[in-house]
Amino acid sequence: MYDPTRLAALVAVSEAGSITRAAQRLGYTVPALSQQLAKLEREAGTALLVRHHRGARLTGAGEVLVETARRVLDEMARARHELARLAGLSGGRLRLGTFTTAGMHLLPPALTAFRRAHPDVELTVAGYEPPLGVAAVAAGTVDVALTHTYAPSEPVAVPSSVVQEPVLVEELVLVTAPGQALTAGTAGTTRLPPAELAGQALISMAPNHPPRQGVEAALARAGATPSVLVETPSYALVCALVSAGLGVAVVPEMVARMSATPLGVRHLEPGDLRRTVSVVHRADDTNPAVDSFRALLRGAFGRSSH
Repeated sequence: MYDPTRLAALVAVSEAGSITRAAQRLGYTVPALSQQLAKLEREAGTALLVRHHRGARLTGAGEVLVETARRVLDEMARARHELARLAGLSGGRLRLGTFTTAGMHLLPPALTAFRRAHPDVELTVAGYEPPLGVAAVAAGTVDVALTHTYAPSEPVAVPSSVVQEPVLVEELVLVTAPGQALTAGTAGTTRLPPAELAGQALISMAPNHPPRQGVEAALARAGATPSVLVETPSYALVCALVSAGLGVAVVPEMVARMSATPLGVRHLEPGDLRRTVSVVHRADDTNPAVDSFRALLRGAFGRSSH
């Protein structure tokens, strides 16, 4: 039997593309995560990863085990959710924190399922843009929060009292006004090399949105020129400005898909600009409502990159 913690570590590396980024997401040190992966390879009796200068990739055996690991971890999450449901949860409360896009697109269906399973639990929801949700959980202001990190980015320290679990990894995509040459016609069906952004007017969320600063720096290196600065984090506003033809932007795929304004969309090469959505809770929390909600999220999003 494989250790679920080690299986989760392998899944994280497959999604992050490197051991360093996976360690940041899971709250491990790189040596500690490497040790877990080495133990898993010994259990499997074969190499699961190929390390290279840009990160790590799965071997054929690693790909097979990751697909199985995802199913195992999702089944375990559903089992925890069902056990919590059978335990009753006939009272108590669940205080949730969320950032804007998760609150609009991810949280409502999850809360609908939670309410159906636990109608007597009192629910409260508050808005916390990352990394404030992590601080709110650490302070006990909320029981659980949805937060996010971007790649590339500088690692953000997470308090030792807090556990951060990735539930969704998505690419960042280029969005333009409808019909714009970069995304129109057959051009929109292939990935765009970042060098093609040179000279493009970029609607930027830096410098006042720290989680995005690494992404903005990567776009600047590609030659994109900041044209409009959106100083308050608001993807709805960014998409509206793009749709009006004021520039292009790079946003999470979910944001592009759910935009209220029409957009042209195109994936970028090599697909390494990403956002990871995580659920955060206190390590010592014994609230069964938190366990049930976390299990529900893991089952709903299945650690998928889409």
